Amino acid sequence: MVTPTSVRTVDLRSDTVTKPTESMRSAMAIAEVDDDVLGNDPTAMRLEKEMAEIAGKEAAMFVPSGTMANLISVLIHCDERGSEVILGDDSHIHIYENGGVSSLGGVHPRTVKNEEDGTMKIGSIEAAVRGPKGDLHHPVTKLICLENTQANRGGRCLPVEYIDKVGELAKKHGLKLHIDGARIFNASVALGVPVKRIVQAADSVSICLSKGIGAPVGSVIVGSKKFITKARWLRKTLGGGMRQIGVLCAAALVALNENVPKLGDDHKKAKILAEGLNRIERLRVNVAAVETNIIYVDIPEDPKFGAEDACKSLEDVGVLVLPQATFRIRIVLHHQISDVDVEYVLSCFEKMF
Repeated sequence: MVTPTSVRTVDLRSDTVTKPTESMRSAMAIAEVDDDVLGNDPTAMRLEKEMAEIAGKEAAMFVPSGTMANLISVLIHCDERGSEVILGDDSHIHIYENGGVSSLGGVHPRTVKNEEDGTMKIGSIEAAVRGPKGDLHHPVTKLICLENTQANRGGRCLPVEYIDKVGELAKKHGLKLHIDGARIFNASVALGVPVKRIVQAADSVSICLSKGIGAPVGSVIVGSKKFITKARWLRKTLGGGMRQIGVLCAAALVALNENVPKLGDDHKKAKILAEGLNRIERLRVNVAAVETNIIYVDIPEDPKFGAEDACKSLEDVGVLVLPQATFRIRIVLHHQISDVDVEYVLSCFEKMF
């Protein structure tokens, strides 16, 4: 156990834990609002227009969460119950979204192995496709989903060339392509490629506002005008039709302007922290895999002191992290983590291990 020596708190559980900045709070306080369900909230419309332009798509729609964004997108593309979606076996939609595509949409998930770099092999994706002229025992594939960045692979970035190939494969088989772009801005900064180019091959994209860029609430779905029109109906069905959402969208607009430029610093701090942790003899970090803001730390496989124990001990000294597996810890950097915080976290790990 580490003896508490400081009241400092460094919250690295996720990039969703950030607090609204003063500029966000000010923007929320003065936001021009109206009823968004009636389609009249001017701040929501401004955000949606800006997000559609950033993604190079025709239209966009604000939703309360990334889970709802992905669910709506999958259900629109898989518009017949019993349809099939191909997605990574370690993807967020498959692992962390309560099986909503199945329980609410009757959509069958067909998983393909996520490689260490976050991709799925093109050949494996194609082998998983099942068409309407195939065996009548099988569901019919309608959609492929990718995740960029791939969180469970350490925030790895899917290259544009790879996404283009998946898009070509989807068109070849008459399928749609959805990208879970929860941290697409992180991918854009890390790759040095505009968001619109990364998602060019996609029919729809979900983009989280409350992860990497630090807005307090919400995600946005982008796609064609026809797709977003359907999405608005489905959002209402799922209980996601809110009213004066301009209050939330105002904070998101600030996040776009102020925090996207800070993502490079988040990535730099993550790399510094990863390298420092890897220098601790009893810890292992795949430093090369730290491309954005997520770090996985493997600790010694001691049956008496696993990841949950380590996280509790770190919490005693103000360092908040989460167990990812029995002997693995997840760390996520964000714009409210300073250089001093990184040094402090390193010192705490050094004392513990």
